[in-house]
Amino acid sequence: MIEFGHFAAILAFCLSGLQGVQGLRGQRGPAAFLALTALGAMGVSFLTLVMAFARSDFSVALVANHSHTLKPFLYKIAGTWGNHEGSMALWCLVTLGFGAAGAVFLRTGRPKFEARSLGIQGLVAAGSLAYLLFASSPFMRVAEPELQGDSLNPLLQDPALAFHPPLLYLGYVGYSFVFAMAAAALIEARVDRIWAKAVRGWAMAAFVPLSGGIMLGALWAYYELGWGGWWFWDPVENASLMPWLLGAALLHSLIVTEKRGGFAVWSVLLAVLAFCFSILGAFLVRSGILTSVHAFADDPTRGLVLLIGLLAYGGAALGLFAFRAYKIKGGPIWAAASREGALMGNNLILAVATATVLLGTLFPLIAEAFGRQMSVGEPYFRLTFVPIMAPALIALPVVQAWSWGRMDLSGIWKWAAAFAGICAVFGLLGVGLMDIPLFAALGVALGVWLVGGSMWELKRRAVTWPRLLKLPLRVWGMTLAHIGLGVFVVGAVVETSQRYETTLDLAMGGRAEVAGWTLSLEDMRVVEGPNWFSDRATISASKGGAMIELRPEKRYYPAARMPTSETAIHKSPSGDLYLALGDRREVNGQVRWTFRAYFNPLIDLVFGGVILMALGGLFSVLPRGVFKARARQADMASLPAGELAE
Repeated sequence: MIEFGHFAAILAFCLSGLQGVQGLRGQRGPAAFLALTALGAMGVSFLTLVMAFARSDFSVALVANHSHTLKPFLYKIAGTWGNHEGSMALWCLVTLGFGAAGAVFLRTGRPKFEARSLGIQGLVAAGSLAYLLFASSPFMRVAEPELQGDSLNPLLQDPALAFHPPLLYLGYVGYSFVFAMAAAALIEARVDRIWAKAVRGWAMAAFVPLSGGIMLGALWAYYELGWGGWWFWDPVENASLMPWLLGAALLHSLIVTEKRGGFAVWSVLLAVLAFCFSILGAFLVRSGILTSVHAFADDPTRGLVLLIGLLAYGGAALGLFAFRAYKIKGGPIWAAASREGALMGNNLILAVATATVLLGTLFPLIAEAFGRQMSVGEPYFRLTFVPIMAPALIALPVVQAWSWGRMDLSGIWKWAAAFAGICAVFGLLGVGLMDIPLFAALGVALGVWLVGGSMWELKRRAVTWPRLLKLPLRVWGMTLAHIGLGVFVVGAVVETSQRYETTLDLAMGGRAEVAGWTLSLEDMRVVEGPNWFSDRATISASKGGAMIELRPEKRYYPAARMPTSETAIHKSPSGDLYLALGDRREVNGQVRWTFRAYFNPLIDLVFGGVILMALGGLFSVLPRGVFKARARQADMASLPAGELAE
């Protein structure tokens, strides 16, 4: 069966190449047929890998290296993409999936443009499949199969990590079709409102799952790694953050292109860069040049092949941009203090923030190339990224109401007074009742400013409350996304500034105080799972009249020969009480256990804010008719009784 899957992947490679040829010739029908057929072939190929993992076929090298008979079935399936070769197979499947979706749903009334978009997507898919088949084949056999496999990395045996890579790939690879549409537009030297409207939906289809994938990665790291924090500024997480920032800039730029015909060249450049940074992310994760628990592989040769692919596709697109961008028509003239000016400022800030993250991620590698060992951590990003982004967040509620094209500074003093008032109130509360640093209080004020400004803009657009349900879904999506950004800011500021952490050293029956909770070690026992065994502690925690039990574990996986931490988390409206079990030791003949204890205030606002941003994006791409029935109901409810009877 695995040889049949190999053949199907080769067939998909050939079909993708033909799709590229037919598409660039402007033949939409044949290109669309080839896109659908290639997806079917790769779907069959990927299914054979899934079945090999489900059946624990250890004659397949990929299964032997990343699975085990005792592993739960979900993680057997997730093992298909929980490794370098399998993840590249999933990458190829998603790439072909976007091509097939384009064949069905891309309808602009311009067959030549659509054909070229499908053709370029076919060439991107062919390049991905070539890398899969010739540099990272998942179809290799083992000459003498063992009776048991080496198992999946225990850190990846988690529900969040089972779905984290597929979501990230939907985001990463989604930008490949945005890139294809940008390159097709450059070939025609035609970027207008029709193009922007078409691209916006595909850009959002990449942005939403990428947001969800980043959130799942942060959530997984929070409860799985046992260090008490939410994942941020890790080099591999930065690899997904950079295309997310550029994707956000692209979405805002497309608004101007669609509404006013402006920013056409800038929108095309952002579409190209978002894809290039997605390929850069794949390179960073798979080349082994960065150290992270998220990295898939440690193979410089494969990394070099990916780098060549990045240079080939990115160089070709940027070269095409250099030679064709001057032919693209610009939009109407606009003033700096207009909605266009505000959106351009937003774009520039996001672009500079992306460059800052890129520098912080790659600087240790640059220093190492010159013989110096340097590390870049959270302090760098706090001192650079945060000040860069702050002006955009402060201006966001103000500029949403600005007019297109012309100067519009009316009422600016009211907004300035409102922001100053919020900062004053939270500054006084912060250093007073809340007892937090002044800068943290101002950060909370900024989050509240974003939430309040978004709700005010929604009310301004609706004019009256019954008209809220009649507002376009794009307005609802924008509001949800901006509210989510404000919620995220509040959660991130409070959690990072007010987190309490300590180390406990407890004997059986020992007690300790953590953030107002009294903890007592009641029991310690060995527990056996399907493919692991663990030391499990039972901790009773009391605060006021509340009494709870927490059971942190330290698991050991014999097949993989490595331990993991299984944290215990108690959630409350004010935050999380978080425990991680450490090592066993003897002190004066008494057995004691080490625990790391944290109280993380308002941590759920961090994850909830990202979910709201993703939901806002989803609302923006829903069909317009979704809320029509609700809008009609609102209209009927607002009519007088006599008119309603008629």
